[in-house]
Amino acid sequence: MKIIDNIKELKEEIKKLSGSVGLVPTMGALHNGHLSLIKKSVEENDKTIVSIFVNPIQFCAGEDLDKYPRTLEKDAQLCENAGVDIIFAPKVSEMYGQDKNNLTLICPPYDAVDKLCGKSRQGHFDGVCSVVAKLFNLTKANRAYFGQKDAQQLFIIQKMVKDLDFDIEIIPCPIVREEDNLALSSRNQYLDEQDRLDALSISKALFEAKKLVKMGVLDTKKIIDNSLEIMKNLDVEYIEFVDMNTFEFTETVDKNTLALVAARVQNSKTRLIDNMVLWD
Repeated sequence: MKIIDNIKELKEEIKKLSGSVGLVPTMGALHNGHLSLIKKSVEENDKTIVSIFVNPIQFCAGEDLDKYPRTLEKDAQLCENAGVDIIFAPKVSEMYGQDKNNLTLICPPYDAVDKLCGKSRQGHFDGVCSVVAKLFNLTKANRAYFGQKDAQQLFIIQKMVKDLDFDIEIIPCPIVREEDNLALSSRNQYLDEQDRLDALSISKALFEAKKLVKMGVLDTKKIIDNSLEIMKNLDVEYIEFVDMNTFEFTETVDKNTLALVAARVQNSKTRLIDNMVLWD
């Protein structure tokens, strides 16, 4: 496995590759959720590239850019054990030059971003799409692997690929959960023991929502009321229901309905997201 930190060397290595190439874009601090994406890429492609880059242009003012966990040595060992061929781990200056505030950006349509996570994180998805597009261009990957936990991100990237005719296949991968059903996230490292117990209310609310649907409760307002009661120990940013194919809001649950939650634990203020398809 090679660890590459500059674009020139990466391009040289890409020219040498033969067969299919899978890309797993990450910000590092890898966990079993990331490993599930990596393993799928290794299974489905001749070569796998993992990018590890804490992307500053997708962080908004006051967010955790400076304290976001950076564990490259540990991440590299996990990647090597999983069969990764190349890690691309550039510095910010390598990706964006000396002025990251004067860049050409890809801006997804407002109807896709001006809701849910995009509503409170203005410009976040501009940064996501721009860095992902750059990684697609640099790696020439045939397939790219994204977790379904970041459902809005996945939808927006799929739309970008379709709208701009990128020659790459986007592979969605299921949410990976701990034994207690907490969705895996690099930000779980911020949680102390009490935070973690409180955070379990998120997945509990989603699983209870699914039970209500099985019982015939399809009115999203009723499900929201029940969910908010379960998550009363959290600072809930949103609980919303969308059609997973369009990301339009819906007031009635059907087979295409996705429930999404963003909330902060009250002690550390760590922001967590989760989602679930409610219809079996």
